[in-house]
Amino acid sequence: MLTGVQVLLIGGDARQLEVIRKLVELDASVTVVGFDGLAALPAGAMCEELREELFDGADAVILPAVGTDDYGIVPATFSTGELKLTGDHIARLPKHCKIYAGMAKPYLRDLCSGYEIGLVELFDRDDIAIYNSIPTAEGAVKMAIENTDITIHGSNCMVLGLGRTGLTLARTLQGLGANVLAGVRREDDFARASEMRFQPFYVRDLLHKTGNIDLLFNTIPTMIVTAQIITKLPSRAVIIDLASKPGGTDFRFAEKRGIKAMLAPGLPGIVAPVTAGRIIADCLGQLIMEDTSKRGNGQ
Repeated sequence: MLTGVQVLLIGGDARQLEVIRKLVELDASVTVVGFDGLAALPAGAMCEELREELFDGADAVILPAVGTDDYGIVPATFSTGELKLTGDHIARLPKHCKIYAGMAKPYLRDLCSGYEIGLVELFDRDDIAIYNSIPTAEGAVKMAIENTDITIHGSNCMVLGLGRTGLTLARTLQGLGANVLAGVRREDDFARASEMRFQPFYVRDLLHKTGNIDLLFNTIPTMIVTAQIITKLPSRAVIIDLASKPGGTDFRFAEKRGIKAMLAPGLPGIVAPVTAGRIIADCLGQLIMEDTSKRGNGQ
């Protein structure tokens, strides 16, 4: 339980509602900022405006999936105003406090480092990434169905990157009857793809593998689907880029060539916010309990 633990939750989207419910269920004292535009807040939480005093006794600060932007603005779907996190806020935090976000840009990392406040990037964790790969794969399939006039069954699908998201996606497409080509960089990934009966190839050979592709899914966050690659794709092909912004696709050239290409990061929060929120909530509850236990033991 989190009885007596002071949690400050700032901004976010529908996923954060599940986080609030979970923390209240664990008996934490939850103060939320950036939910003034929401008709009904989950019971047990207290809504406030962003003030420096809120940071004074916080044991944990929870930010949205993207933390802040490059200037400290915290995204807040349910806020009627702008929320900006500054050094004046962080300076008020107790030294034992930790800040939790899905990921952090340099602005947030520099703030936490400068004031010696612990920062936890949840999306770096294997458990969250693997759980999140499920709604990501479902969302990618949904986009594919909506943007093609063929079935997934029998289509030629290419998945670039066989990491936590790519592996789940490739298996999902295969389960729907697609012919799955898996682009990998390492020998162990090649072996795993072969064992799972995908058609593995090394991404260095990508140029020679695109001639008969219906759907190309990219999970690699570097420029890999270049103009040269796009030139080789059939005109019917659709590109769905799941890598974090700005993705790994030359979207300008794809548009010039008339190939449909979409950047689709953050699909869990779009297609399944309740499930995605519960994944984050369960992890946060466990992490905060562990931190509380360590402080209680004098660690």
